[in-house]
Amino acid sequence: MSDDADQRLSIVVEDGEAGRVDKLLAARFPGTSRSRLKRLFEGGEVRIDGRKAKKGDRAPVGATISLPAAPPDDDAMRPVPQPELTLDIAHADDAFIVINKAAGWPSHPLRAGERGSAANAIVAQFPECATVSDDPREGGLVNRLDAGTTGALVAARTRGAWLALRDAFSRGAVTKEYLAAVASPSASDGACDEPLAHDRERGGVRLARDRDFDAMEARTRWTVARQLAERALLRCTARTGRMHQIRIHLAHVGMPIVGDERYGGSPWPLAGHFLHGASVELPDPQTGAPRRIDVPLPGDRAAYLNRADES
Repeated sequence: MSDDADQRLSIVVEDGEAGRVDKLLAARFPGTSRSRLKRLFEGGEVRIDGRKAKKGDRAPVGATISLPAAPPDDDAMRPVPQPELTLDIAHADDAFIVINKAAGWPSHPLRAGERGSAANAIVAQFPECATVSDDPREGGLVNRLDAGTTGALVAARTRGAWLALRDAFSRGAVTKEYLAAVASPSASDGACDEPLAHDRERGGVRLARDRDFDAMEARTRWTVARQLAERALLRCTARTGRMHQIRIHLAHVGMPIVGDERYGGSPWPLAGHFLHGASVELPDPQTGAPRRIDVPLPGDRAAYLNRADES
């Protein structure tokens, strides 16, 4: 038996437990959400007698189900409140909030007890957000931003608002605008519709290739908001909302985002990169009426633009 097998958690199916493996695990770990268990199956982490299991597979009495470790209870995965993290609030009402996320903050923790995320700051000031999401890590969030991206991050304060906003995002009823500073002395309005695929070597996503079976539609549009000396400030929209979509598309057309060294951008003196969620327009979760919330550039980004304009 390999060292990997020795380190995994093993469960022997007992009398009365035979049947669908997903239901068995839900019964064995009642404090773990079904969405978390689903991710274990999707990641190939669940095995029956050594073979990878799918959610609907059946396990007979005596079979051995193995996992990397016991999945944590949902309560252990909730963000740790951190009141010392200061929130910049762009909008707040009884149903939802919009914050101006700081550069360097991940949207939410990935592991139990992880600190320093936007969700940690949100649940410290709005504790009701901690229990409204399907995924306990999210702290009410209905969208995500990369750690290096600043701007509009939306969190629901009630379960009903979370369901309504998640539905709005999933059916494309939300419009998000971003500001991106790019290396281009003569930028022009444009678009990129190159599909994206999961990058299994580096993590994240990349431009799709002909042989990719998991290619995802991705559409980015931009207009020039301001031409600087050797840079340009673009106003971008990305209705499809794929991970790293704007960053990859702008790099693909030869306009990498300032500070985005992963995709060819030049280094700069500030944290993160210059991509900012400048506005979000969505249906109000209580009335259905359209609501637009504008989120100003952080002071250090605005100062950078002024310096770049003078150089």
